[in-house]
Amino acid sequence: MVNQRMWSDLEIVAMPDMTNRESGYWRCGRFKLSLEKPLVMGILNVTPDSFSDGGRFFERDAAVVQALKMVSQGADIIDVGGESTRPGAAAVSVEDELSRVIPVIETLAERVQVPISIDTRHADVASNAVRAGASVINNIMPLTEDTGMARVVAESGAGLVVMHMRGTPLSMNSLTVYEDVVTEVFAELKAGMELAVANGVSTRQIVVDPGIGFAKELTHNLELLARLDNFRELAPVMVGTSRKRFIGELCCVHDSSDRTGGSLGAVVWCALHGASVLRVHDVKESWQALSVVDALLKIRRNRDVYA
Repeated sequence: MVNQRMWSDLEIVAMPDMTNRESGYWRCGRFKLSLEKPLVMGILNVTPDSFSDGGRFFERDAAVVQALKMVSQGADIIDVGGESTRPGAAAVSVEDELSRVIPVIETLAERVQVPISIDTRHADVASNAVRAGASVINNIMPLTEDTGMARVVAESGAGLVVMHMRGTPLSMNSLTVYEDVVTEVFAELKAGMELAVANGVSTRQIVVDPGIGFAKELTHNLELLARLDNFRELAPVMVGTSRKRFIGELCCVHDSSDRTGGSLGAVVWCALHGASVLRVHDVKESWQALSVVDALLKIRRNRDVYA
């Protein structure tokens, strides 16, 4: 019964161009995603070296099975990544990244009724992923004219995640000096949005991500989450806190796969403070937590209306 209800919700939220809700939406290619309730983006790392699940879903068949499982558990979007962005991770070639993600995206595009996202920093990968069936470009590097990413988004009509990061995975831990992390991250995200719009991207295609863990220390991550509401002034907000190091530091848990409780705490906090998209490893648990939050928020909103 639970799975049937989840599939019903997905049909309402993620079917192409079927809703005109006034509460806001995210335009992602042929999909128009309602933001009335926070969306769950399931993480699918097609890599041998990601910090949490590297190697588990490296083979196409294993990746497809995991994606189908996440959709059955309530994922509204599947985010496919072919290059680890953990601190210190070495870069992979565009050719290697393409060989990892394109077969998975092509297969999923034929088998799921939710948008597929490509997690990448390369415009060539994003462009090929969209042609293979992706509807969201989760851009994990600063958006500049040099990357060509904004033009790919404008030409394809894909949804765009403008994420905050400094440097590369190899260098970002040396770029963590901020006077006011919220003000500076806000300004850098705003500049990325403005560049995207100048290249023909609609604001309805954009969500922003403060980049928890990317060129940030523990105190920076906590400050960004504590003031998460600020970023709603820019665009709908996506947050990825799942199993990250700051949770391990707070909870004294070294093993990333043992951080589910802390990750759920962060998911609930983000949902209560304006996040529209939550990027997670633990889809079932996150979907359940967000369903409870959503039910309680609806009661409170109705009470406020009739007070």
